[in-house]
Amino acid sequence: MMKLRWLGHACFRVECGGYSIVIDPFAPGSVPGCRDVHETANRVLCTHQHHDHNYAQGVAIVETDGEPIRVTALESFHDGEQGRLRGPNTMYLLEGGGVRAAHLGDIGCMPDPGQLERLQGLDAVMVPVGGHYTVGPREAQNILEAIRPRVVIPMHYRSERFGFDVIGPVEDFLELCGPWNRYEGDSIAIEPGMEAHTAVLAYS
Repeated sequence: MMKLRWLGHACFRVECGGYSIVIDPFAPGSVPGCRDVHETANRVLCTHQHHDHNYAQGVAIVETDGEPIRVTALESFHDGEQGRLRGPNTMYLLEGGGVRAAHLGDIGCMPDPGQLERLQGLDAVMVPVGGHYTVGPREAQNILEAIRPRVVIPMHYRSERFGFDVIGPVEDFLELCGPWNRYEGDSIAIEPGMEAHTAVLAYS
């Protein structure tokens, strides 16, 4: 089992076997409506070096023996022009507790064939859907149709309470995807063989 907790924007806390990783903590005040990130974890990962994704200082690192979550970095691009507009982006494949999950960062294009092969059969994927800076709803859905994950967790979108004005709401994506559930909490426990659906986590 792997627990995913959404900390707002593209930031998640991943926990498995007593080990924790925070992905894409954002700098204080960088994301409208989102609280500053103050976490303690065993590791921090940043998908790229923009201030709303790379505030490693927001995570106090606790040393531990062993790493029950295997992390594989897959290099990609922040835009559809080979990084010429917004630079590189790293997707992270996370494996632990019998679960395979991936955080796609600020992916701005379709992953290459080799990456799509590595991303097949995911139990969960965290994918941006707001557009403008990243893939939009249709492009995100195209990626998901290519990799066929079981649980889809949309991120990097706006609501009436948070997010950048230039990116779209999650509802634009939900109109294109299959079954979805709006969760009351900000966390989800991922287990092998879960029913396929889109999980809209609450930002609380």
